[in-house]
Amino acid sequence: MNLENFGRQVHEVRRNTQLLHHRVSESPEGQQDLLAEAFEELRTALEELHVAEEELRQQNEQLAIAFHQTATERKRYQELFDFAPDGYLVTDAQGKILEANYAAAHLLKISKNFLIGKPLVSFFPSEERRAFRYQLQRLFDMEGMQEWEISIQPRQGDIFDASLTVKTIRDNEGKPIGWRWLLRDITSRKQAEEKLNKIQIQNLKLQEVSLFKSQMLAVISHELRTPMNIILGFSQLLLRRYYHLLPPELREMVEKIVQSGKHLLKLIEDILDFCKLETSKLELNLQEVNFVELVTRIVEELKPLAERKNLTLILHSELKNPNIINDRDRLQQAVTNLITNAIKFTETGGVFVEIQQVKGDRLVLMVKDTGIGIPESEVAHIFTEFWQVDKSTTRKQGGVGLGLAIVDKLVRLMKGTITVESKLGEGSTFRVELPMSSEQ
Repeated sequence: MNLENFGRQVHEVRRNTQLLHHRVSESPEGQQDLLAEAFEELRTALEELHVAEEELRQQNEQLAIAFHQTATERKRYQELFDFAPDGYLVTDAQGKILEANYAAAHLLKISKNFLIGKPLVSFFPSEERRAFRYQLQRLFDMEGMQEWEISIQPRQGDIFDASLTVKTIRDNEGKPIGWRWLLRDITSRKQAEEKLNKIQIQNLKLQEVSLFKSQMLAVISHELRTPMNIILGFSQLLLRRYYHLLPPELREMVEKIVQSGKHLLKLIEDILDFCKLETSKLELNLQEVNFVELVTRIVEELKPLAERKNLTLILHSELKNPNIINDRDRLQQAVTNLITNAIKFTETGGVFVEIQQVKGDRLVLMVKDTGIGIPESEVAHIFTEFWQVDKSTTRKQGGVGLGLAIVDKLVRLMKGTITVESKLGEGSTFRVELPMSSEQ
């Protein structure tokens, strides 16, 4: 009985009661009292029935609202299910597809309507189906499975890598009655992982090659340094003892042996230093150093080299506190390499060295020359080992392209930075910024 029929019957009972009450009022007096009492009780019952009618009406309205909300939520859920970006499937306990969204149909290359009722196992390659059935049996004792990677064979097209996430559906007694499946195409991810794996393998090979190179250079350099020191020692001894006894031609030959030997020994030392820096075996011997005095002495020692090329070598310092904590020998090596390199590649003009203090706890060393400069396309490679802007120029000037690479690694070891600004044909400016203390 619906609310409308219930209300109609209540109204009919009330009308009949009123008619009866009217007839009773015309009856004999004794019967009239008895019937009046009965009708009063009936009227009370009818009023209670009317109240119940109103409550039923309100409950019916609430039920209608709840039904509308439920329908709205059901539609919303269905739309979320149908139009979700990932593939969603619902299967029974045997793996037969009961529900599927558009993304799943798109992945499996089959219309959504035709997908319903199909066994999910039919969308796996034949070699994968046994494993799928085995996992399906295991799911009866599990709540689900995360990121199960397996190959999918769509109705049309190529096999692709997929990830399945499964959730068990149970009845009121806890018995599994089906599964919810989340299906994702992970082909791009697998390709990226494979590419990353190849890169990692290549990096390991490059690291092995780099380590082998450094070890080989270190061994060769060490083995060369010992005989080179012997050659230099005996050549210098020959010059000191028999300088006046040697004919000018022989004296010049011995001097060239000493000069070339020193140059070769310097190259060997550079290679050894680079190998130590490359393998992080070089440690700083920190001490208090008067940086201005150190650079001044280096400039004075290199002035003859500049004067031989008719170049000006000038130092200007604005450092208020010249004392820093660093490695004296490595500072000297870095500064010497920078100034020597500037002189080497400058034919006219000069080299200008400037020291400044910035930010209170850091200093800047600038080495500016008026040399050949560096092409803009090559500036990014200037600190790369064995790199040369112009091989013919470098060969003419000497060196193997390790000087600036060593300076760069030394500056980094000192917790500093080095940059370069250059213009072809106009010169270069190297800027080194160092902390006043390189302690940890």
